[in-house]
Amino acid sequence: MTRSSVGTIVSDVRSGASSAERTAARALADAAAYDAIQPQAWISRCPPEQVLARARDVDVRIAAGEPLALAGVPFAVKDNIDVAGMETTAACPAFAYTPSASAFIVERLTAAGAILIGKTNLDQFATGLTGTRSPYGAPRCVFNREYVSGGSSSGSAVVVAAGIVPLALGSDTAGSGRVPAAFNGLTGFKPTRGRWSTRGLVPACRSLDCPSALTATPADAALADGVLAGFDAEDPYSRAPQSPARLDLPFRFGTPRAEQLNFMGDAEAASLYHAALERLEQAGGAAVEIDIAPLLDAARLLYSGPWVAERTAVVEELLATRASAIHPVVRAILEAGRGISGVDAFRGFHALQEHARHAAALWRAIDLLALPTAPTIYRVSEVLAEPIALNSHLGLYTNFVNLLDMSAISVPAGYRRNATGFGLSLIAPAWADRALLELAGRLEALCPPPEPPALDAAPRPATVRLAVVGAHLDGLPLHFQLASRDARLARRTRTAPVYRLYALRGQTPPKPALVHVGAGGGAIEVEVYELGLAAFGSFVAEVPAPLAIGTIELEDGTEVRGFVAEPRALEGAEDITAEGGWRAYVARRAHRDRARSHSEVLP
Repeated sequence: MTRSSVGTIVSDVRSGASSAERTAARALADAAAYDAIQPQAWISRCPPEQVLARARDVDVRIAAGEPLALAGVPFAVKDNIDVAGMETTAACPAFAYTPSASAFIVERLTAAGAILIGKTNLDQFATGLTGTRSPYGAPRCVFNREYVSGGSSSGSAVVVAAGIVPLALGSDTAGSGRVPAAFNGLTGFKPTRGRWSTRGLVPACRSLDCPSALTATPADAALADGVLAGFDAEDPYSRAPQSPARLDLPFRFGTPRAEQLNFMGDAEAASLYHAALERLEQAGGAAVEIDIAPLLDAARLLYSGPWVAERTAVVEELLATRASAIHPVVRAILEAGRGISGVDAFRGFHALQEHARHAAALWRAIDLLALPTAPTIYRVSEVLAEPIALNSHLGLYTNFVNLLDMSAISVPAGYRRNATGFGLSLIAPAWADRALLELAGRLEALCPPPEPPALDAAPRPATVRLAVVGAHLDGLPLHFQLASRDARLARRTRTAPVYRLYALRGQTPPKPALVHVGAGGGAIEVEVYELGLAAFGSFVAEVPAPLAIGTIELEDGTEVRGFVAEPRALEGAEDITAEGGWRAYVARRAHRDRARSHSEVLP
């Protein structure tokens, strides 16, 4: 698969050098072929016969002389964006609904001759920057599948970077379009808030949300913007366009003070960033060192201020009635919004206004900011083991942009030795969108980025995920049986609330039994490990009766292998479900034993 540009497809279809039908057929074939590598990139796809019928209709319109701006361009949309007749899930099956109308931006693309291929995976409810928070699986960087794809527009980035479609819609509230673009060697364009309609977009933070475009080049993003920009009277957050900002030569670009640059120890990212700044100077820019502390302070408000409650409002009913249907990491974030008061909200608004005043002053000294899109990248296994802190790191230079009403574009700025992409973010005031797109295009023409690495299509060793609930937990007596097999901790989580936990009698070392009971059960803490097939087989061979290995349902609805018990195991066993997990039970028992020992030595 090779990447095709939006501009080339439009030119070929309009001229008759190709046709929309042939282009669509190729995209369908590429999507099917890439399923063998990353099937989790998609949540749903349009039926092939429907895709080809729409493409033939575009060919008829071209033959009739219609000047379609996006004639025959295959595209994908993130599955928090409505498409009439297709389920919108926001990566949460319990939330899913089927809209009768498409989002405004989808309608505009199809009216311009673009052909929808399908809907892509995302961090659930667009809450995350890694791509790992989805029950549909975790899309991965197309060049090295050990690493995250970035999110929340994870699937959209993957299908463009893999060459399946040249254009995908995402959304971008905190960097959700720009971060995955950077990791996969793409352009990620986040327009000014309200420039593109959000009608038909499942909100993350409705007052801050922006649809975004992921493309191979800035020129392709500019073509999308030409179709999608415009006032929508039916969207209360749509804004009438203002006079576009200009960016004349020479321009001034702001860079942070040295002590404010943090690459989380990623020396290659630091080197790529400084090399990108040199190229920006070659394109006519002059660097100006600035204090970005007000921007970083504003960024912290997104997840530690009242805007968390705005996320909670979107799924409040689901959170109240079926909380276990929400991904546990996402749920923890959304639950925090319940405790935010009106007083907290006004304090946050006042703090943001102060930060905005400081940020506005920056534009008197500079024309744009040039920042790393993300300071580093992480392996999927690292993010699963530490989901909150590592995700937070990735938003260091993106979280403030929408809060402070700025426009932004991330452009490819090279690759690490591990083949993962690094992006340079160009950030400007609201309504500087066309100026940013033009500058990004000029930068690409003067200093072309390196060719992308080859797609990572190497077969991965087959692995099995195993949930442990007792003596095999990290630090407990039987954990060595996992460590000796090079098992990797994938995540700490809980089961679905349908199990009871029992402390078995007469076991050395002490062990529990997990029993599926359905209604009346509880959610039990587990650790999920990833083992190679051979290692898993040898592990299972050592499991003694009355325990066995079966299938365990986790709280996000996914299933893994795990410990179960034969009925005879429960003879004389103590029901410890109320403890919530084996560690709590062990700690309580140890405390009880210490107290008893202390009482025995008292006079």
